[in-house]
Amino acid sequence: MQGSCEIVREATSTCERRATWPWQVAAQDTVYSCIGGNQVCNNMAYLTAHESLRRFVHYENPWIVTENDAMFFSSVPRPYLQFEAQLVAGKSYTLSPINCPHQSAVSQMRSTISIEREKHEAELKYPRRLQRLNIFPSNKVEDMQPIDRFVVEEYVLDVLLFFNGCRKECATYLVGLPVPFRYEYLMAETIFSQLLLLPQAPFKSMYYTLVIIDLCKALPGAFPAVVAGAVRALFEKIADLDMECRTRLILWFSHHLANFQYIWPWEEWAYVKYLPKWAPQRVFVQEILQREIRLCYWDKIKQSIENAPALEELLPPKGGPCFIYSIDNDQEGGKGHKLSAELKSMVRSRKTTREIILWMEENLIPVHGNKFAAEVVIQTLLDIGSKSFTHLITVLERYGLVFAKLSTNVDMQVLVINEVTSYWKNNTQMIAIAIDRMMGYRLISNLAIVSWVFSEANVNQFHLSDRPWEILRNAINKTYNRISDLRKEIRSLENEILLAVETSMKAQKEYEAAELKLEIVDGQPVQAEKPGRLKRLKGYADRAKYEENSIRESLEAKEALLIRALEENKELFISLYKSFKFALTERLPSFSPDGKLPNLRYGQIDFMTVDLEKPPKMDVDHENGNNSIVSDGERAANAYNIGELEQWCLTTLGHVKAISRQYSTEIWPHVEVLDAEVFNKEIHPLFRKAVYDGLGRSIT
Repeated sequence: MQGSCEIVREATSTCERRATWPWQVAAQDTVYSCIGGNQVCNNMAYLTAHESLRRFVHYENPWIVTENDAMFFSSVPRPYLQFEAQLVAGKSYTLSPINCPHQSAVSQMRSTISIEREKHEAELKYPRRLQRLNIFPSNKVEDMQPIDRFVVEEYVLDVLLFFNGCRKECATYLVGLPVPFRYEYLMAETIFSQLLLLPQAPFKSMYYTLVIIDLCKALPGAFPAVVAGAVRALFEKIADLDMECRTRLILWFSHHLANFQYIWPWEEWAYVKYLPKWAPQRVFVQEILQREIRLCYWDKIKQSIENAPALEELLPPKGGPCFIYSIDNDQEGGKGHKLSAELKSMVRSRKTTREIILWMEENLIPVHGNKFAAEVVIQTLLDIGSKSFTHLITVLERYGLVFAKLSTNVDMQVLVINEVTSYWKNNTQMIAIAIDRMMGYRLISNLAIVSWVFSEANVNQFHLSDRPWEILRNAINKTYNRISDLRKEIRSLENEILLAVETSMKAQKEYEAAELKLEIVDGQPVQAEKPGRLKRLKGYADRAKYEENSIRESLEAKEALLIRALEENKELFISLYKSFKFALTERLPSFSPDGKLPNLRYGQIDFMTVDLEKPPKMDVDHENGNNSIVSDGERAANAYNIGELEQWCLTTLGHVKAISRQYSTEIWPHVEVLDAEVFNKEIHPLFRKAVYDGLGRSIT
């Protein structure tokens, strides 16, 4: 094409001149931007529009004006230069005009909900490829032009895309990108931006975890320090990070440390022990330690924090199950011990489930009541299955009818969950596994789990622990997965029906054609095909029709199950949001008559409730030449000043937004019902804002 080289240069300089847009958009309440220009959507923790966050999270336009328009960006290969003479002398062609398709006019009769739902579906269908989170300060990142940064980001995203599932090859190519400058910080920012991308990461979190591990091994002198710097930066701003991002960061970091012998300078974070129990940084460290114990064992994790003994307080209790009818219990010899021993004897003697249920109906429930019966039976059966996860599954499968007998309604199912949490109170992982398995076997319902999560004891733990939120997420995930599996099975059956109908019609036509085929024998028309073949073709046609009908029956059954699952899903979200509304209405501060929202981030802390003990150790701050001695207690006193009630509200509202965003696809079909039953005029505006931000709705 004649003048191709000049066209390239002209386009490059044009792009440079276009780069007058100051596209460093400071997100008021968000990390990420929505579809449509510079429109901003709320995906950060509630009320995060303060200046420190604005410096922490922003975007840049990839184009920038350069003083020399003829400059070529060093990150863009230029293989055409060796063919410059041929390109200049080449034949020119006239390109046909490009016409955009006509956009249909928006109907004025459509409701606001339908428009917002279409916008939500468009955002899911056409997500932004990169929504970069600036983690490092400008004095630490590589000095490069924005267009170079944009190109390197595209390199990283392409490698992550095309080598998904091949993590070693992915790390190899990421280490050797074709650019003449260093890019470790930018590569780390890009990977973390994808890992923390909202509403969901492009790939499974495990993929990013493995890639980061391989990059640390491939660049041992550079990348581990970059990752550590990213963790420190995110830790400093953990209070401003979205709750979903916090959870992903906890899961990633605990797994990352498990691959590097749990080595981390915990003494840097030792001061969190002197923070209030509800401080996000303290909760973050506490959850990491608990997740590490799931991947290892208690003594190993305790050893890993020996340089920060103050953090031992954040470790969960050491020990196994808490069986209230054990031989070491002070109440040995009571009626509960005798009944538990009798039940264990029946299990060891291989009594059938029916025999155990009859024993419960005759000797246990009528005499001691349902609550005591649930305590004895659940505790005893859990103790029998406490040796391993496999033992637990065996007990649930073998004695599922016994559990079902004790969980006939939501209230009884809540009692069952209480006994599970009581037995495994020292092991959060086993609580989550047991409840998840019970829900999988239909022994407890998702409504019972919601009722249990919003019991008074758990509500008071919302800002102190991730345990109730983990169990709630598992319940919603399992409900969602059932619907997803049913939809996949229905699509598969619909495809099978098309094939079955085609096979049935073909077999029927072959049979009819053979039946109509005649030949003349002695002047009379007789059947040309042999009776054996006709019988065989008839059998083929009947069998094909039977398979078609069988698939249709299966499809009807799956569609009925899907309708039931969708109804359960609807009841789940109505119950969930009603529970959120009730819990938040009691605790959220009142708002002014002029509609101004209260600022929860500037609530005054009650210093009488904070135990600022004198720390046993003093830390020396050598950064930037500052040798002043700062105690952990003083550092803690200056690190956090939000009261417990305000933090409870912030945490709960953050989870409301995260849940609404994560399951928005399943919530949108029920928005009108939720608006009528939950999001009415009496709803607190902060609660409404959290839900609407998660769903991508506008507040009018």
